Amino acid sequence: MILRSVVLFVLAALMEIGGAWLVWQGVREHRGWVWIGAGVIALGLYGFVATLQPDANFGRILAAYGGVFVAGSLGWGVVVDGFRPDRYDVIGALVCLAGVAVIMYAPR
Repeated sequence: MILRSVVLFVLAALMEIGGAWLVWQGVREHRGWVWIGAGVIALGLYGFVATLQPDANFGRILAAYGGVFVAGSLGWGVVVDGFRPDRYDVIGALVCLAGVAVIMYAPR
């Protein structure tokens, strides 16, 4: 169950961060409407993927996803844009992921 949830968080991050990046490229880098449209579709897929989480509480899922988004955005920047996070970026991302673990996977 935890593995499924983690995989869904990673997939959601790819859809949301990738979608936002595509829109950014379309608008800020003047790549056009095809990039923007692809980004909008990816963002919609993010919303769908989030509904597949095993937990039924929207607020919990979205709060936890916020931590995944922080870490995933830094990772995206490293892989796609050549961004080099500093130690504080890494520490902050680890704190966020610890928050995800507490929110989602603490025994209830």
